[in-house]
Amino acid sequence: MNQQKNKTNLSRKLGLLSLAATGICSMLGASVYVVPIMIQRNVPGIGPYVLPAFLLAAIPALLAAFAYASLSSAMPRAGGSYIFASRGLHPYWGFVASFAQWFGLSIVIGVICYVIIPFFRDIADALNWESTANWLSEGWVRVTLALALLWTFVGINMRGLKFYERTLIPLMVLMFGLGAIVIFAGFSFNHEDFAAALQEKEGRVALTDIIATFDFSTFLAAAAVLFSSFIGFDSIAQAGGEAKNPEKLLPRAIAIAVLGVGAFYFIFTAAIYHAVPWQFIAAEAADKDISAPGLFSYLLSPTWGVAIIAGAAIALINDLPAMLLSVSRLLFAWAEDGIFPKRIAQIDSQTQTPKTALFLSGMMATIGILGSHFASDFFLGIDIMVTSMLVNFLLMCLTLIYLPKKNPAIAKNIKVLTSSSLRKVLAWVGVLFLAGFLIIHVWKDLQADVTVWYFHSTPVWLIVMGLASMIYFSQLGKLKAQGVDLDKLFDELPEE
Repeated sequence: MNQQKNKTNLSRKLGLLSLAATGICSMLGASVYVVPIMIQRNVPGIGPYVLPAFLLAAIPALLAAFAYASLSSAMPRAGGSYIFASRGLHPYWGFVASFAQWFGLSIVIGVICYVIIPFFRDIADALNWESTANWLSEGWVRVTLALALLWTFVGINMRGLKFYERTLIPLMVLMFGLGAIVIFAGFSFNHEDFAAALQEKEGRVALTDIIATFDFSTFLAAAAVLFSSFIGFDSIAQAGGEAKNPEKLLPRAIAIAVLGVGAFYFIFTAAIYHAVPWQFIAAEAADKDISAPGLFSYLLSPTWGVAIIAGAAIALINDLPAMLLSVSRLLFAWAEDGIFPKRIAQIDSQTQTPKTALFLSGMMATIGILGSHFASDFFLGIDIMVTSMLVNFLLMCLTLIYLPKKNPAIAKNIKVLTSSSLRKVLAWVGVLFLAGFLIIHVWKDLQADVTVWYFHSTPVWLIVMGLASMIYFSQLGKLKAQGVDLDKLFDELPEE
């Protein structure tokens, strides 16, 4: 094989810790400081049932993770979800699933960069650095710093896997360490302590005599929102071309990420509601945006409050390197197959990274930053991402079902569960759960009261998918004109 053909080779250097950290850091952002609290406003009436709803949300997430783990053991290549569906379902669905994922996650990377800056402002406020806080509130400053943060991490990823690991793993350790402050504080205080602190600081009485009634439709809606907490473990599969011993390590890393983050999220949420009455959280959330740092400011000293805000900022920051790796490998995989221009699949000979793919992903994330600023609605980007990932997970479960028929040679290489019939049953259960969650999410979006139609995420997502389809069929036509054997191309895994 000549050097020209070898130019797209990636280097298998990521071990179990780095792979698990990639998934964990993609999953566990600052949402853990906000979502378990603001769900009281997003889904009014959920009351004391947040933790049970979270457990329900974990079921489809675990089933999707099972599909990813199974498929990654048989097809350990860069751009996991694209490779899985294009080889096991249909090339078109492989591209649609992964394009939705790439678009949604790239936009969210920009949203994350934009949202981080107010956390820095809140830290300055807590430290009484008034001039710095005012400066960070300026619109142009926020956009400039968000862009600087984004391109710093694009640069880190471009420098290679060693630099990536040296950045990602310390950030993960710091995130867990600072997050542990909330957990220890939450289980150290109870509702009586909070009521006393509220009375002392603001002269208010924390009402705890409101009785909640269980409503199943409200419960399902809350579970659909909390499902977003599990999005991100798929980034491990996208790094399949850079994993050591991938057939074993990829499934293990996915399991560690999903179970580890799920447990942390559940304990973190339990700690919040152990210390603060849900009635108070629901009443406050109805009128204003609140978060864990704000609630614990009643119970902790200002110094510990700053530490909690810093923990939320670190949780956001550590999303960036892992998510950039994930989306860039999708671009790389498309280009390797010829669905995108081949030059995007070029690997830098020194750093062994797809720099062009990283640059283009950074440009899409830049659009996410600018869109968040000028539209003044970063939740639109989050909703698009949730729609994209629900569709993606649904297609992965369908791929696991149809792979033995579509591509039996690859299906024989699945290393997760020896019983193919049991895998199929679990995949069908995943399809039912994920389809249900997708219906709930779309219905909730279309029922939302917005000022203009394009603030609904569903039509925006459909437009993006229409553009993706045009790209796909245009590139497919070019491949046919070049005489490429498409059946053979999409029957085999890319060469390493």
